[in-house]
Amino acid sequence: MSGRYMIRAWQAYRIRAAMPRMRRFYPGGFQGEMNRREAALILGVRERATMDKIKEAHKRVMVANHPDAGGSHYVASKINEAKDILMGKGKSGSSVF
Repeated sequence: MSGRYMIRAWQAYRIRAAMPRMRRFYPGGFQGEMNRREAALILGVRERATMDKIKEAHKRVMVANHPDAGGSHYVASKINEAKDILMGKGKSGSSVF
C-alpha cells in the first residue's frame, strides 16, 4: 500500500514540477489619476521605498522605455510622473498626457 502511494505522489510531483512558474504582473492599464500604489507598481518598488531605491528603479525602467531608444512618449511620461509622486513632488503640470 505505501509503495503505491509513493509512486502516485512522485508522479504528481513530477507533473507539478514541470509546469513553468510565471511571475504575475500588474494586469491593468493606467488609472486616470495616479496614486502612490500605482506609481510603486510602475517602478517596481514599495510605496515607502527610499529615495535611492526610487532613483535606481526610475533609471532602470527609463533605460528600457526611453523614447529615443524606441519607447513610447506616453509610457515615459507615466514613469516620470510615478517618480515624482513617490519622491513627494506631486504631479507635475508639464506632462502633455
